[in-house]
Amino acid sequence: MITVLTAAQLLDIFKGAKQNLLINKSYVDELNVFPVPDGDTGTNMGLTITSTVNEASEKEGAGIPEIITAMAKGALKGARGNSGVILSQIIKGMSDVIAEAKTLNTKAFAKALQAGANKAYEAVTHPKEGTILTVIRIVGNYAVKISSRVSDFVEFFEKILDKGNKTLEDTPKLLPVLAKAGVVDSGGQGLMCILQGMYNILAGVPMQEVAEQSKTQSAAEQEDVHDLENIQFAYCTEFFIINLKKQTTLADIDKFRDKLMKIGDCVLVIGDLEMVKVHVHTNSPDKALGYALQLGELNLPKIENMLEQNRALKAKKKRERKKVGMLAISSGEGFRKLFKEFNADEVLEGGQTMNPSVEDIVEKVNEINADNVFVLPNNKNIILACEQAVKELENCNLIIIPTNNVSQGISAAIAYMPDSEPQFIEEAMKSAAQSVSCIQITHSVRDTEIDGFKLKTGDIIALEDGVIAKGNDVNKVAMEALSLKDKDSVCVITLFYGEGVSDESAEELKNKVAEAFPDSDVVLYNGGQPHYSYFISIE
Repeated sequence: MITVLTAAQLLDIFKGAKQNLLINKSYVDELNVFPVPDGDTGTNMGLTITSTVNEASEKEGAGIPEIITAMAKGALKGARGNSGVILSQIIKGMSDVIAEAKTLNTKAFAKALQAGANKAYEAVTHPKEGTILTVIRIVGNYAVKISSRVSDFVEFFEKILDKGNKTLEDTPKLLPVLAKAGVVDSGGQGLMCILQGMYNILAGVPMQEVAEQSKTQSAAEQEDVHDLENIQFAYCTEFFIINLKKQTTLADIDKFRDKLMKIGDCVLVIGDLEMVKVHVHTNSPDKALGYALQLGELNLPKIENMLEQNRALKAKKKRERKKVGMLAISSGEGFRKLFKEFNADEVLEGGQTMNPSVEDIVEKVNEINADNVFVLPNNKNIILACEQAVKELENCNLIIIPTNNVSQGISAAIAYMPDSEPQFIEEAMKSAAQSVSCIQITHSVRDTEIDGFKLKTGDIIALEDGVIAKGNDVNKVAMEALSLKDKDSVCVITLFYGEGVSDESAEELKNKVAEAFPDSDVVLYNGGQPHYSYFISIE
């Protein structure tokens, strides 16, 4: 019987959660309502929980408050897509309770689940029932209800898993679009994979091993990167120890490393009894050098004052800081060039199947170095991550232009006027985005029935607020979708073609569209986007 979780057990059950979710990632991806290649709920949640565990693993051996606080930090840093952001908020709510709990029993864990649900609901502007939010809310409330009479964690998890799975089965009843697609909510399924993984660890149920992604660099190969914005130790100190004394042992080198860790951070001590390379950030470089002299001779010492570097960096940023800037999020080399042409300061790679994290967005916004930054998500699944980034930025006003696709993004970027006042820029960009509609041509990744269409895997489909056309030929499906438009109301049609579409085929479609819409301007660009054959912008 397990009635109280230790810090090590807490970390272990989250590792189990990660493992089980990654094993089932593809299955969760397939549950997305629309059978298109951006069904990436499992991927996004997997990346989020991986970041959660990685951050906490660095605190291995610490107490419960340190472990769970690191989890909350890692979850937010790695949050991707709506599902990942919501998961990060669930973990943040749980951390607030667990960090303060005197004993991590089922009562405390149940309250944590309930707090996670509350935090997740707060993060979503317009919460929808029948989603991951419903599942965590009902599980959290039920957990609190039973925790007073169920003290064994294994039995506790068995009961909340049963409740959660029944709630998941009911999600199609709460969200009609799920019922039409014949699937349960993908985010809710991802959450249940996480809870199942926790149970498996506690109950000793074996799980298939998932290979950890190997690090790209060893400690000896990593570059020294100074965090000049948040300096705790002032002096970056580097040197070699050579001609080690005869009595020096490998144990002495280990003790030397331990001494450095007490007086600084970013400690690197590598080598053997022939030569040792040393790196440390410290406020006492004299002590670091003194400790080293007890082992051997010093060679090539280098001490940098990071406080002075910090002052220089801040002065440079202050000189270069702009009033406004623009960040666009898109995939495809063609779109990257277009956004740059329309004065985007930065273009962050992201879109279908590859949603950037909150941390990615914050980093790019900070690089722009402006008082006001306009961000173009260009994908509805990235907007929530942008909203979370707003909360993480201290010295910048991040203004979200809620573009749902790159067609709206390009139109908004054209309306960007960096010499105007921020409120006028925002109005112009939002108005421009709303003036454009977009038809997306892609393919079905599974058999399903939706929006009155029976789809088979590989069918070419056209999307505009749902499936509007299907077929076996990309250009024919595009023309069928365009035929639904009122020719008299169309002024400009822009065809952005992606990977897999030849220049000749795109030019052929352009000619057909020009023939069908003789009074409209038809423009062709190579967007280079993956998975989607065309984004068709209509003004």
